[in-house]
Amino acid sequence: MKIAVLAGGISTERNVSLVSGKRISNALRQKGHEVAFVDSFLGIEKLPNDLSTLFSSEVVDYDIDIDTSVLTEEMIRKLRKDDDGTYFGPNVIKVLSSAEIVFIALHGGAGENGKVQALLDLYNIKYTGSDYFGAAIAMNKAKSKEIMKYYGLPTADFVSIKRGDPIPTEFPFDYPVVVKPVNGGSSVGTVIAKSYAEARQAIEKDFVFDDDIIVEEFIKGREFSQGVIGTHALPAVEITVNDGWYDFEHKFKTGNTTVFTAPPKNFSADLQRQMDELSIKAGRDLNLSNYYRLDYLLNENGFYIIEANVLPGLTPLSLMPQEAEAQGISYPDLIEMILDEKVRIYQQ
Repeated sequence: MKIAVLAGGISTERNVSLVSGKRISNALRQKGHEVAFVDSFLGIEKLPNDLSTLFSSEVVDYDIDIDTSVLTEEMIRKLRKDDDGTYFGPNVIKVLSSAEIVFIALHGGAGENGKVQALLDLYNIKYTGSDYFGAAIAMNKAKSKEIMKYYGLPTADFVSIKRGDPIPTEFPFDYPVVVKPVNGGSSVGTVIAKSYAEARQAIEKDFVFDDDIIVEEFIKGREFSQGVIGTHALPAVEITVNDGWYDFEHKFKTGNTTVFTAPPKNFSADLQRQMDELSIKAGRDLNLSNYYRLDYLLNENGFYIIEANVLPGLTPLSLMPQEAEAQGISYPDLIEMILDEKVRIYQQ
């Protein structure tokens, strides 16, 4: 197939997206596909007369080290000459329109909140991942948690705060609390606050990233993640951090003390079955499709869904590839499975 891999964007997760996109591109090339890697924000300044020359099946020697700098939109926009304030760079839509399907490797922001998906729908461009509605629901942590509670899915209690609203002087749960942007990922802006002063400071700082903030009940327990492709739930992976918690730096910086165990130890077949059922139900209730990932905490009260990830990271350090590997699925095979599942959905 002729596939455009769309990465980059202008969210705080731009650097992670670029690494996911480059790795996906090479995996698809290894499978014999013709691939064009497209930076959604920088675009392509000058197109060749024949757009097909942008697509190649030759593996590229990319740099796939992740720059762990947290970027703001203002910083990213300085990367494009003559920035006109739009999301897509020059000629992006033309290149995407020339592909048979777009593999979306964007993380956060417009790439994961449904806006890009809606635009591609308007241009009749096929793409991987959930549709605009499922993406919009999953990206908004407050709305997705409201839906999870409505359908009886276990998740932590929470309070959401909009920019301009008074910050509550107390919360309906004890400290510590978890403060994070409502529309974000990779734990950017996430803070575990042990007091009201810390929570208030974190809330005020997080308005740099988003207009809506969520304050959650802190759940102590074992941390897991599970990816789903179609209705196939992958084995769980357990995340253990020996020097803090699973924040942005621990997710994407090598040489730290984070341990990933897939499949988890001391994790019964019954627990795996419970997680499988929860993940499939959550995907259905949140209108997710093709592939996604659920993050969990487990304690004596059972499972709690932390959040849904509509476009999970696919970098060398990301969780979903580790889960697939535990089931004997190589990275190129994982990417092909995602692609084949979305092609199947389009053919229904």
